[in-house]
Amino acid sequence: MRDLKHLIFFEDLLQEANNDLVQQAMREGAYALGYTCYFMPEVLLNLPGCFSVRLRAPRSGSPDIATYYMSSRTCHYGRALLERALEGGFNFLDAQFATETCAVTCRFQEHLERMDVIQNPEFFVEFTDVPFKKNENSVAHYRTQLQAHVLDVLHDKLGVDVSDKALMAAIAEHNEVCRLISEIGAYRKLDNPPITGYEFHVIQLVTLTCPKYLILPYLRETAQELRTRDPEPVSPFRCRVVLSGSESDDPELTRLIESCGALVVADRYCYGSLPGREEIVVEPGQEPLDAIARHYLMTSCCPRFMPREEMRGRKKNLADLVQEYHADGLIVASNKFCEYWSYERTMDALILPRDYGVPTCSIEKEYTNASTGQLRTRFQAFVESVEIKKIARGGSST
Repeated sequence: MRDLKHLIFFEDLLQEANNDLVQQAMREGAYALGYTCYFMPEVLLNLPGCFSVRLRAPRSGSPDIATYYMSSRTCHYGRALLERALEGGFNFLDAQFATETCAVTCRFQEHLERMDVIQNPEFFVEFTDVPFKKNENSVAHYRTQLQAHVLDVLHDKLGVDVSDKALMAAIAEHNEVCRLISEIGAYRKLDNPPITGYEFHVIQLVTLTCPKYLILPYLRETAQELRTRDPEPVSPFRCRVVLSGSESDDPELTRLIESCGALVVADRYCYGSLPGREEIVVEPGQEPLDAIARHYLMTSCCPRFMPREEMRGRKKNLADLVQEYHADGLIVASNKFCEYWSYERTMDALILPRDYGVPTCSIEKEYTNASTGQLRTRFQAFVESVEIKKIARGGSST
């Protein structure tokens, strides 16, 4: 296929947290607000005069210093973030908006708060409590937390306009990003998509790590370009898969899977778009903060929700994605020592094949792709097994 016009630019933006668009926004006087989790609504961090940056640690090596503080038996993701902070990679941040969700990322953010890691005298960390259930009491609690620990803090410490008018403007900008990403992602449902999973992964990540108002023009151009982009005459992939799991903010994992012959057609993982890029609907007469709290709590598929109906619902959601995106199988990848996703991955590997007939590959990996050779072997074997199953059912292996 013809190369996407802005793909190299997007790839460059993902090489550092303090990328060119982040620097441009800061030169224009905007505050850089970091976060790590879907439960910190990015739309609230994109009010006038500020912008959100979902933290990553690209090109991470061994987190030796962070391991000293956090131990080797904690998720590599949290340790990689702390290592990058200790290296000075997040010194551009004006604040970190944390959530009481994943234990390891909480520990990382507590270190930011208590160790004076960020070399910015005005830097601060604020924590928000997130419920473990989805009900009306939970929505009310979550809304109260967002008011007290996000909006009030932004207004009192940074002078940000947090009025309903400002919230509606932020929602409108957020929803445009969601519409464009949803349009681009929908091409993956086609028999021969004009976009690869790797390309989509890169595009989705830049919407999380760059100021929305600066990345939007490039998204609009990319969406327009894909409307007329011709795919390869014959698909080079041997099967189609849904990729699910914990933090997958390295597009090289998707590239590795696709190099083994499996096109990644849906991204149901942290930092992915399913969920993550659904538009926020504000009903007539509804306060925008109430709509935001309800949206993020109710759309989440996070494994920290443990009621039986929620757990079963997540399995059904994965099976529905496999069907909707015409996938042949599922890859579930969790980071080593990730408590929530280790349980979720184990259950997915049992329930999806047994109850829904979905071939499933379950892997545990480091945050970085340090074990590329072993992963490649696993993915190649899975692709071959999927092909054999398709042939046994009387289908084509291509």
